[in-house]
Amino acid sequence: MALTEDFLDHLQSGLTTLARCWLLRRKDGWVRGFTDHDTDVAFGGVVYRADTGLTAHAIMQTTGLAIDNTEALGALSDASVTEADIRAGRFDGASVEAWLVNWANPEERLLQFRGTLGEITRSGGAFRAELLGLTETLNRPQGRVYQSACSAVLGDGRCGFDTEQPGFSAELAVVAIEDDVRFTLDGAVEQPERWFEKGRFAVLDGGAKGLVGVIKNDGIGAGGRVVELWQALRAPMRVGDRVRIEAGCDKRHQTCRERFDNIVNFRGFPHIPGEDRLLSVPVQGTTVDETGGGK
Repeated sequence: MALTEDFLDHLQSGLTTLARCWLLRRKDGWVRGFTDHDTDVAFGGVVYRADTGLTAHAIMQTTGLAIDNTEALGALSDASVTEADIRAGRFDGASVEAWLVNWANPEERLLQFRGTLGEITRSGGAFRAELLGLTETLNRPQGRVYQSACSAVLGDGRCGFDTEQPGFSAELAVVAIEDDVRFTLDGAVEQPERWFEKGRFAVLDGGAKGLVGVIKNDGIGAGGRVVELWQALRAPMRVGDRVRIEAGCDKRHQTCRERFDNIVNFRGFPHIPGEDRLLSVPVQGTTVDETGGGK
């Protein structure tokens, strides 16, 4: 939101009623507003709460491509930012907006900063969060890798496969947990063993709701479907929690064709020469396969 003439007049009046407000939006849809004013401030359909103890350092902004950054400090609270949510990674990559607001007339405001949360640390009942500007994304490697394996994620826009089709996902209840990575799931699933390996394991309710893991092993046991994750989720799960498991994809050309019938959207280069082509030498009496290597 640009600086309006009315707000500019207020800033130049010498007698101002200013407050700073921060809007925090997580990837799971959770939205909260915070302010350093002594009473709540409301605008844009969000109430910016004053009882969180949130403060921020001065925003460092540049006109070039250097990263705009600042820090936010606040108290851990069950009503706002909890230690459990930070530990579970729910604030990773959350978007942030910083506003300068006339608290007497919130329609007069200026967006000073837009970015994402960086590193978050917690200690002594408080948290400290690094705020990174939009130019931080320019430091990330971009582009496409030329490789034989598919570079898309099963079900995303580039893949185009609908995982809601029967047989490619299931919602089941947890009936047993072992070492926080091995789960026995109750429900009728007709797919063979290993069908869900490399697939998503999404928690639908309970204390770990919204967290997602990747399935390492998938089998069928006496008590139901048994799946093992590559690593434990960052929040505890309990028996009775419901999860959604999705079929896995090993990114191979053959799997895309035979399991998903989606070869038209395959995003790899299955015929690209591999290491065997680089290391191959002519041998009398041999043929050349499709990769250019001898066999």
